[in-house]
Amino acid sequence: MSFKRDQLPEPMTYYDAQELTLVGPRYAIWRTTECKFHGGSDSMRINTQTGAFICMAGCGARGGDVLSYEMAITGADFVAAAKALGAWIDDGKPPLPMRATTLSPRAALEVLGFESTIVAVAAANLARGQVLHDTDRARLLTCAGRINRIVGDFV
Repeated sequence: MSFKRDQLPEPMTYYDAQELTLVGPRYAIWRTTECKFHGGSDSMRINTQTGAFICMAGCGARGGDVLSYEMAITGADFVAAAKALGAWIDDGKPPLPMRATTLSPRAALEVLGFESTIVAVAAANLARGQVLHDTDRARLLTCAGRINRIVGDFV
């Protein structure tokens, strides 16, 4: 089995099927529609060429193509969403087993964001000539361990 990006539906066709009315000039690349994630009437922007989407109201909905939208709106994983969109092709090979991860991709990104903030603060303090205490060093090692674990889970 394999993913074929060129088999994804055209963005306008896909979003029409999702019953989204795109507002704005026909020539505009980014057009406006309702946000199905939080119910905003005109807060979602959709790129008519790539299928990328982003909610401008701050609900956090965003993605780079129609596959991302399908995953977000249905809660499906990558393979299920790709199959639903006709972009997962059976090539006769058995599927590779998926490794279990301890965190969802979203939760992993949240942890990485938090840990990188701690690292950045420590780096700024060092740049200003402050000395790291043993507890600070221990916390940085904890950060590195968490980051490396997430990298190991997803790479």
